[in-house]
Amino acid sequence: MDTAAMTPDEEAAARAVLNRLRRAQGQLTAVISMVEEGRDCRDIVTQLAAVSRALDRAGFKIIATRMRECMTTREEGGEPKINEEELEKIFLTLA
Repeated sequence: MDTAAMTPDEEAAARAVLNRLRRAQGQLTAVISMVEEGRDCRDIVTQLAAVSRALDRAGFKIIATRMRECMTTREEGGEPKINEEELEKIFLTLA
């Protein structure tokens, strides 16, 4: 992660996203082990749902951070980096 060009808020957001992704990675590793061990399907699905939620939260954090960046650009009179239609499409991808 190149933090040289990031603001402190962007660095904190990136750390939060990376923490969520690492947590999801650990949970996914657990799901794989559970399947390999032939564990109960309810336990597997419960753990898989936790992985999904962790990934969703990471995705929403990324979008929220970028929305702030896009709004700031617009307020400064510049062209927005992403338009509303593109932003909606990104949200729907996570839905």
